[in-house]
Amino acid sequence: MKDFFDNIIASIGINDVLDILIVSFIVYKILGFIRETRAQQLVKGLLVLVVAFFLSDILNLYALNWILRGTMTLGVIALVVVFQPELRRGLEYVGRSKIVKAPFGQLDKEKAKTVTDEFAKAVDSFSSTKTGALIILERETALSDIAETGTEVNADITSELLGNIFYEGAPLHDGAVLIRGDKIFAAGCVLPLTGNKNLNKSLGTRHRAGIGITENSDAIAIIVSEETGIISMAVDGKLTRFLDTKTVEKTLLNLYLSNNEDDSFKFSKIFDKLGRKKDAK
Repeated sequence: MKDFFDNIIASIGINDVLDILIVSFIVYKILGFIRETRAQQLVKGLLVLVVAFFLSDILNLYALNWILRGTMTLGVIALVVVFQPELRRGLEYVGRSKIVKAPFGQLDKEKAKTVTDEFAKAVDSFSSTKTGALIILERETALSDIAETGTEVNADITSELLGNIFYEGAPLHDGAVLIRGDKIFAAGCVLPLTGNKNLNKSLGTRHRAGIGITENSDAIAIIVSEETGIISMAVDGKLTRFLDTKTVEKTLLNLYLSNNEDDSFKFSKIFDKLGRKKDAK
């Protein structure tokens, strides 16, 4: 037995170790991705079908085995359709280049401070006057298709301009504002609604649209309720509510100035911390 294991160890080279590490890392990332999305329940259902297929083969249940075999053949196509949003997000994540910096990384400290100050003033005004607002900050995933559903603005970010856009009765106040870098790129944009059925019933279309765009991209959504004035932020399909303007300003400033670590990872940590604080209250 000792010779058997010695031979196995002796036959393992550096390439084999590297191969195992790469495959393990890929499997780990895939499992983490599945766990964070609605794909988790679908994968459980798929595993049940696979187990049933092998059991029917072992027990010679020919009719059941034939049905399951056909189901699994068609299931490959069905999975592509069902998992389309998750597959898109996964491919976008893999395709994001770290050579080309996102717009957030292109601002110097003074410009970033000016932009976040304008956001804070606008959000504070919306909250105090209960003005509904939906602001989308584009990151590495381009949202040109979303911009095309609205009106191009391409103007500097100011609290006054944001106030004019979301002023009740203004032509573009019902849609979302798309921020690209330090510009208000488009306004009156139409966003995809989330398909999440577990959301609080009190959340309206504005919140569901903000969550929906973050499920399909790495964008950040800032949402102000017109009924309550509550400030919320969404990222990766997760919503944190009851934020104050200082928290919004600090979070965005940290994101604009983040250069040393991955933006998505850093913002996720900030976002999770905010969520834990709100849950503790």
